Amino acid sequence: MMNSMQNDFKEEAPNSVESGKKTGGADTSVSSTRQRFFIARWIDNLVQMGLGESLLRIGTNLFSILAIGIIILLVQAFYRQTPNPLSGNSGQDSGPVPTVAVVANPLPAVDVPVISGIARAAQIHTNVPSRPREDITTYVVQDGDTVFGIAEKFGLEPQTILWGNYNLLLDDPHSLRPGQELNILPVDGVYWEWLGGIPFGQWAEFYGVTAADVIEYPGNHLDPNSVGDYNNANIKAATWLIVPHGKREFVNWSAPLGVTRENPASARVLGEGACGPISGGSVGYGAYVYPTNKHYLSGFNYSEATNHRGIDLAGNEGEAVYAADAGVIVYAGWNNYGYGNMIMVDHGNGFQSLYAHLSALNVGCGQSVGQGEVIGAVGSTGRSSGPHLHFELMAGVKVNPWDYLPPP
Repeated sequence: MMNSMQNDFKEEAPNSVESGKKTGGADTSVSSTRQRFFIARWIDNLVQMGLGESLLRIGTNLFSILAIGIIILLVQAFYRQTPNPLSGNSGQDSGPVPTVAVVANPLPAVDVPVISGIARAAQIHTNVPSRPREDITTYVVQDGDTVFGIAEKFGLEPQTILWGNYNLLLDDPHSLRPGQELNILPVDGVYWEWLGGIPFGQWAEFYGVTAADVIEYPGNHLDPNSVGDYNNANIKAATWLIVPHGKREFVNWSAPLGVTRENPASARVLGEGACGPISGGSVGYGAYVYPTNKHYLSGFNYSEATNHRGIDLAGNEGEAVYAADAGVIVYAGWNNYGYGNMIMVDHGNGFQSLYAHLSALNVGCGQSVGQGEVIGAVGSTGRSSGPHLHFELMAGVKVNPWDYLPPP
C-alpha cells in the first residue's frame, strides 16, 4: 500500500511542477493542495485499516488537553493583571508623613467567658446538699394520708409517727384526721414529756437508751454543763424530749380479749354491749370464712408496728357482716375503745372473733350463731375514717387474721 501511495505521488509530481511553471505565483497554492490531498489519502487509508475510531479518540483527547491548557493560561494572565488590595497605596504621597494624634476613648470592660471543654446546659433548679434534720417539724394531715404513708414521706418507721403524737393519736392509727398537726421527729424514736420524780437515767432506760443519748442529742437543746450528773439530770419538769432510737410499748387502745365461757369475770369487755356469764351454745369448726362480701382491704392491714392488730375489710354501708365461725355472742353493742358498734363471738375452742364499726346489730348476748350467719352490717361508727369492717381474731393473744382466712 505504501508503494501505491508513492506511485501516486510520483505520477502527479511532474504535472504539478509543470503547472507551477506555467502559473508562476501559484506555486504555493499548488503545493498546499498537494499536501492536503496527501493527508486526506493518508487518513482514508488509516480508516480502511480500521484505525479511524482510534484516531478520533486520540484527536478528541488532544483537543481537550489543549483547551484545558489554554484556559489555565488565560486565568493566570487575568490574576497577574488584577491589583492586590494588600499592596502599598500608589496614591500615597512619598516622603515623611506627619504624625496625627488620635484620642482613643476607653471601651467599657467586657468579661469574656472562657470556654473550655463541652458547655453544660443551664440548670433551673439548684441541688442543695441535704443535711440531717435535728429538730421536730410539723406536718398537717391531708385527705388520704395514712400513718404508713406519712412515715415513708419522712423516712421514718410508722411507729415513730404514733410515738411522737400520743396526745393526739392515742397510739391509734384510726385517729388520723385531715387538718391535724403532727409532730415529725428528726429520727426514729419517742417524743415524751419528762415529769421528774425518778432518776433521769432510769427514765431513759425505760425507752432502751442511756441518759447521755437524750441529753447530748442536739435537737433537745440541753446544756450538758447545766444538766450536771446525767443519771440525776437537772432538767425542768414538763420538758418534752426527743428520745432518739427509743422504743416503748403501745398504750393499749383496743378492747380486752372479751368474755370467755369458762371465766367471764376475768376478761370482761368494757362498754354498753358487755354480756354476763354464758354457758353452753355453739362451738366453732376451727376453720374460718370471710366476714364480708369483699375479700380485700379498704384501710389498715394487720400491723404490730402501728398497734393495728386487725384488718380493715372493704364494704359498703349496710352490707352484710357474717360470723367467721360458729359460736356464741359474748358482746353486742357500743364499745368505749373506738370500735363503735361491736360484736364479739366466742367460738368455744379458744378462739374469739371481733367485728367493729358496725352500722347495725342483728344479734344479742348469749345467742348462738352458725358459720356464715348474718350478725350485723358494715358501717363507720366509732373511730373510723369510712365504711369498712374492722375484723380481729384472738387466741389468748391477738393473731393475724390472714393466717386463718382462706385465700381471697
